[in-house]
Formats: sequence, C-alpha cells, structure tokens
Amino acid sequence: MKVLATGIPDLLIVEPAVFGDERGFFFESYNARKFVELTGVVAEFVQDNHSRSARNVLRGLHYQICQPQGKLVRVVAGAVYDVAVDLRRNSPAFGKWEGIELSAENKRMLWIPPGFAHGFLVLSEHAEFLYKTTDYCAPEHERCIAWNDPDLAIAWPLDGASPSLSAKDSAGVPFNSAEVFA
Repeated sequence: MKVLATGIPDLLIVEPAVFGDERGFFFESYNARKFVELTGVVAEFVQDNHSRSARNVLRGLHYQICQPQGKLVRVVAGAVYDVAVDLRRNSPAFGKWEGIELSAENKRMLWIPPGFAHGFLVLSEHAEFLYKTTDYCAPEHERCIAWNDPDLAIAWPLDGASPSLSAKDSAGVPFNSAEVFA
C-alpha cells in the first residue's frame, strides 16, 4: 500500500499493492494495521455503504454536522470524479476542494477525514461506489452544500451535460451560509 498527500492536509490518496496476472488480480482493500502505520490515522469503521449510479449522476456535497463521518471511499465498477471540501474553519485549507478520479481500473481510494463535505460525479455508464464510515448515518444531522456553488468553483468534468441530481442535492445551500466545523 502507498499513501499520497493531496493539496489539503489530512486528505489522503491510498493506492493498494495490486498483484495480478492473466487470471485476474488480488489486493487488500483494507488492513487496519497498515492503514494506521502509513497514514497515522486511527479509525474505527462502523458502517459500510454501497451505491450504484448511472452516468452523470452527481451526489453531494454531503456531510453530517453532528456525528461527522470519516470516509474511506473507492469504486469497484466504473469511474467517478470524487470531490472533498474542507469545512474545518481552523484548517489552512478551509473552503478548498480536491478532486480525484477513482475507478475500478486504478483501484485508488480516498481517505476523507471528519469535517469534510463529499460528493462524486459518475463518469462511466454506471459506477458502484463503496465507502467505510467512522460514524453511523444520522439523517437529522445531514447537510448538503450546492454542488455548483460559485465560491467553491468545483471543476466538475461535465462535458456540457447537466448532472442528474436528487431533490436533496438540488436544494443544497450556498457554501457561505453552510454550517461548518469549528
């Protein structure tokens, strides 16, 4: 496993060691001991989630203001453009975002610490997205920032198409009025 820094402190790209041949491949998608050793992050994952979405579906930007969740995210079918936004007011990267392509082919994962909003855009015909969380889903604490907020100016690779959004995501609030973390 290899861990790569991003432009935002604590947001990390995780590249597993993949062993493959003409028959297929094998890799450890998670090993607690190695994860702590290489990232310095001690995370207790309590929930695994799996979603499937069609091309141009955009989910996000989601977070929980209470019971914030750290997430280890990856794609097992297809490809997505994955985005994390730092909502930690005391962070030097507050209000900054990072985007990375995650795919079944590149097998990359992204560690998103608590205190971030998260979203993704499906780039392939469909994508299956898996993520481990450090706290349970708490719908009463869920918040959503507008995916197209002009202050964030996220460069979603939409190729001129409009994304397919849920009602919740269509009603996302502007970044400048969103609840954030102290």
